Amino acid sequence: MIEKDTLTILVWIWIGIAIVLFPILLKVTAPYGRHTKKSWGPMIGNRTGWILMELPALLVFSFFVISGGGIKNAIVQIAFFLWIAHYINRSLIFPIRIRTKNKKIPFSIVGLAFFFNLVNGFVNGYWLGYFSDSYAEGWLLDPRFIFGVILFIAGFAINQYYDHKLIRLRSKNAGYQFPKGGLFSVISCPNFLGEIIEWGGFALLTWNLPALSFFIWTAVNLIPRALDHHKWYKSYFNNYPANRKAIFPRLF
Repeated sequence: MIEKDTLTILVWIWIGIAIVLFPILLKVTAPYGRHTKKSWGPMIGNRTGWILMELPALLVFSFFVISGGGIKNAIVQIAFFLWIAHYINRSLIFPIRIRTKNKKIPFSIVGLAFFFNLVNGFVNGYWLGYFSDSYAEGWLLDPRFIFGVILFIAGFAINQYYDHKLIRLRSKNAGYQFPKGGLFSVISCPNFLGEIIEWGGFALLTWNLPALSFFIWTAVNLIPRALDHHKWYKSYFNNYPANRKAIFPRLF
């Protein structure tokens, strides 16, 4: 068994890696989706790649929460349910729904994402599986827990709704269109914003370092991605709304 102090050190190192990588990711466009480049090595099918890279977060997290020797209290059960709800969708349902016929993704990107999800699934699952006794009695009534659950559900709903709008948009036309309406009126990537809100809520309701690290990593990954999407929209569409920001309304 890994001691809590040891796991804490590992998670702090993981957070440090995220902070170091953030300025690099702001300059390097991840080559998948509309930004795919064959120069990043061998390619595999987009749907297969998506399932492979997301599945570790579902399986590894579940294994350690279920097999861990800690108390399976209500906090752990609720956190487990919320995580699983997100990743059943992200690793199994979403890849089937997306319209990616004949599209490819570099295997190197799949490998990096696989490792990312493996680590995050492990540290979060291990903490909840073994150290659930760190939650005080009455945590279910703590404002941090209540507001965290509300944030997670709100973020999940935003993410799902705007992912659905993007999927429908692709189904209507063979070419690219830019989305309109709702949060799309003010930002280019409300689906990414929803996911950041989601994991911010998870970090709040679980109030532990691994969950905070995952929130940080989510922001580190999705903010550069949103900026790349925003830049692409502006370059591809001459009539793209000038007042839209990338991911945070009125900010950037």
